[in-house]
Amino acid sequence: MDQWGKGGGKWAKISKDSGHPFQGRTFGGAKRKEIRGTRAFGSGYPYGAGNQSTIARRYFPFGVWPLVWDQNFMDAEEYGHKLDAIRPGGFIASVPLRTTRDHYNVTDEEVYYAIGDRESLLPLMVSYVTSCHVTPAWPTRFNASAANAPIKLENVIQYFRASSFALASPAYTNTLARTSISDTKESTPLPEFMEYSPFRKCVDSVAENALAIMNTIPDDTPMDKFVQSLIIGGIFICGAMLGLLLLIGAACVGLRRAFWNWQYGDPYVIDRVRTERQNEMRYENYP
Repeated sequence: MDQWGKGGGKWAKISKDSGHPFQGRTFGGAKRKEIRGTRAFGSGYPYGAGNQSTIARRYFPFGVWPLVWDQNFMDAEEYGHKLDAIRPGGFIASVPLRTTRDHYNVTDEEVYYAIGDRESLLPLMVSYVTSCHVTPAWPTRFNASAANAPIKLENVIQYFRASSFALASPAYTNTLARTSISDTKESTPLPEFMEYSPFRKCVDSVAENALAIMNTIPDDTPMDKFVQSLIIGGIFICGAMLGLLLLIGAACVGLRRAFWNWQYGDPYVIDRVRTERQNEMRYENYP
């Protein structure tokens, strides 16, 4: 996962023999420019959405799982808290996004919440603080079914990253949140103070541009390609030199044999060499 990354690249599949609960499903390949959804849960899928009335059996274009809402809304329990131990990015958490009047003309009710996996929220909070003057806060575990949950499904003002991340506000209620399907843009309009709020636009922009997504595998750098060329070239050069040495060796053997035949091919010379060798053997065998 890469904060500020552009995403893209080739998608892959979870191995069917991995024992993973979602084995065989496709993940990755989505681009940063495809990260925005709508206010409808299940939106923001560049591919793999399938049935718009459920998020069950969907793919993971950005490498992460969708959020989970109460009452098993749209079959979200398939990705429920029982799988938190293997959820990409860790358990679902929320963090309040507040600012002060020193930077924005905000009212006390203009408070937003970011909801997503914990590992995405931690670095994103740094960007919120530096870019939008958000008051630092620590993400806490989020359970939409809890009675004290700070946010409900109806409070979501924007989904991102295949509905795995959301911005919400208790000051907003979308009456169509549970009746619309994921590919619709129908929703209750935002209150005017929220629609034109520079603070809301800032936290929205940070989520769109800085939220961690699965990045493409980087291409080889020019230096990598240069080293590869040297290695390949070296193999060919070594092979050529070895072949040349073999040819020289074969030529030397051939010349030696030709010289031998030329010098000792005469029968008289052969008898003389044999006699000299026998005399040497007598000396070596003495006494």
